[in-house]
Amino acid sequence: MHEGSCHCGAVRLTLPATPTEATLCNCSLCRRKGGPWVYFAFGSVQITGHPESTDEYVWGDRTIRNIRCKICGCVTHWEPMVPEQGARHGVNLGNFDPELIASVRVRRFDGADTWTFIDE
Repeated sequence: MHEGSCHCGAVRLTLPATPTEATLCNCSLCRRKGGPWVYFAFGSVQITGHPESTDEYVWGDRTIRNIRCKICGCVTHWEPMVPEQGARHGVNLGNFDPELIASVRVRRFDGADTWTFIDE
């Protein structure tokens, strides 16, 4: 199990498995809030401090809410507005041990233009 948190510790995340791959996106939002991102089935990531210590930002097609700690401001994850079968969480791996981040393959995704991976 891998545990991470925002800077102040008010929001804590526990991953259900060790990720092997992450995504670094260059869309207008991701390039500002960082990453890299790992993905898990919605509900499988244990999150404490949410929603009492978090704020959300919703934009675009209004399908996901971007979650940040309202105390320290760190972006922790995103989640679907309406969880449906097969929905997933996006978790900001920057909130975890640097050794975990170094152990995963980080793929670059062009979310600004082509919606394709640009590292191949």
